Amino acid sequence: MPFLASLFFGFVPMFFFAAFVFWLDRYEKEPRILLGAAFFWGVVIAAGGAFILNTLFGIGIFLATNSEAAAEFGTASVIAPIVEEFLKGLAVGIVFLLFRREFDSILDGIIYAGIVALGFAAAENSYYIYAFGYLEGGWEGLIALVFARVLLVGWQHPFYTAFIGIGFAVSRLNRNPLMKFIAPLLGYGVAVATHAFHNTFGSLIGGVEGLAIGTVLDWIGWLIMLAFIIWMISHERNIVRRQLHEEVSNGLITAAQYQRALSPLTLTTAGLSGRAASRFFQVCGELAHKKDQLTRQGEEGGNTVIIESLRKELAALSPLIR
Repeated sequence: MPFLASLFFGFVPMFFFAAFVFWLDRYEKEPRILLGAAFFWGVVIAAGGAFILNTLFGIGIFLATNSEAAAEFGTASVIAPIVEEFLKGLAVGIVFLLFRREFDSILDGIIYAGIVALGFAAAENSYYIYAFGYLEGGWEGLIALVFARVLLVGWQHPFYTAFIGIGFAVSRLNRNPLMKFIAPLLGYGVAVATHAFHNTFGSLIGGVEGLAIGTVLDWIGWLIMLAFIIWMISHERNIVRRQLHEEVSNGLITAAQYQRALSPLTLTTAGLSGRAASRFFQVCGELAHKKDQLTRQGEEGGNTVIIESLRKELAALSPLIR
């Protein structure tokens, strides 16, 4: 029962967090199958691989120093941030390389990074809640760990890994070869640095005071990231507004459909009108982003063909949408 409770409190809150991240993608939703694969990667590959590598490096530090304190500090402050962010970021990199056509904006990078990080957090939280909560303090310890891992620092891993997603997105949207190479590395560096700062700060201060100050700093960072995401959502709305105006003039979509496509609530509510409506407004977002990419990045091996295909799909769906 305690193990099942640990799994429940480790995974279920992260499912809700992931649903919120998915909801934030207002104008051009990412494929659910890719997001599901990213979450699975976080649970199995990233969390499993990090557990093995962190343990091995920790043993190595202990053998080199003969100090348990040095091994714990080195693993938490140096090894864990480097290993964990690399393994989480690897999933974002795979999407970037193999599914570039789905990687349309900085917000997309944050979405993929956030989902894989939430999968990682689900597995890690389950382990911590059981091993360091229940086994060390019984049910009271389990509840305390749920409070700390879910409510106090529940967004820590998505926050760190979001910088990797931003780095890959900047690379995706930039024509400068040097920036294409450097941006993902910079994103990874910031992810590791923020992760290491969190772990090191907690280790150095310790106690209730350290937890309180660390939590305040964490939440300040998360709120800044949320403000950035809201700004990115507004930026995507401007892309839709600018790029779809031509389609109204050409008669592909109506003025009423155009106004609905601009609403940040449309992709949430369109499904209530049927699958055709949901698909119609998803295609509106995809068309707007592809037109914007054609303007900024050029053909990229087929943007014009994709745009014409999306226009044909809109032409077929438009009469069905009121």
